[in-house]
Amino acid sequence: MAQIFHRSTNTISRVSVFGGIGIIVVLIATLAAINRSSYVTEVGVARSQPVQFSHKHHVGDDGIDCRYCHTSVEESSFAGIPSTKICMSCHTQIWAESPILEPVRESFRTGKSLEWTRVHNLPGFVYFDHSIHVHKGVGCTTCHGRVDQMPLMWRENTLYMEWCLECHRNPERFVRPREQVFNIDWQPPPDQIALGQKLVLQYKIDSLTSCSVCHR
Repeated sequence: MAQIFHRSTNTISRVSVFGGIGIIVVLIATLAAINRSSYVTEVGVARSQPVQFSHKHHVGDDGIDCRYCHTSVEESSFAGIPSTKICMSCHTQIWAESPILEPVRESFRTGKSLEWTRVHNLPGFVYFDHSIHVHKGVGCTTCHGRVDQMPLMWRENTLYMEWCLECHRNPERFVRPREQVFNIDWQPPPDQIALGQKLVLQYKIDSLTSCSVCHR
């Protein structure tokens, strides 16, 4: 019986199959890389704000405690956006005529809130409570990074679920004494695991990884 297909057909079919698989693998790897890039996660990307507020100046240079501006972080699920009144408690005396602070003064005069751009903005289907994490010994810098070194605010971590689970599965690696939660300079000691295991028992921290903990 005469040969229907040319001998090269087998080679072409193999190249097509493995080439197609290769293209799919490269496509998946590319999409994964894009998904973890700063273009998507916004990690390290400074956000534009109505007033270019510098945490580096206020926290790093002036030593202002987080709770002075974020007043509800210890009692509420929401850290709280500083009111214009808080800003003006200093800026009626300091840089009172600065042009860059005119939006703040206008807000204070009119009572209209400034529309800040959220930097750490979780999806609506995710429940997060600041007060719980604060009282369990999770420091500000653990999630937000060294804000005292940020001239403009950016996201330090992806806020992806896998990032949250890293702490929820191994809390002893991240918790610190409660009195150090707002200490911007605190660094984990060499015996962090031993300290963390002690604090996990002392603060009654459970390894919560059930879906319903965050997705309610």
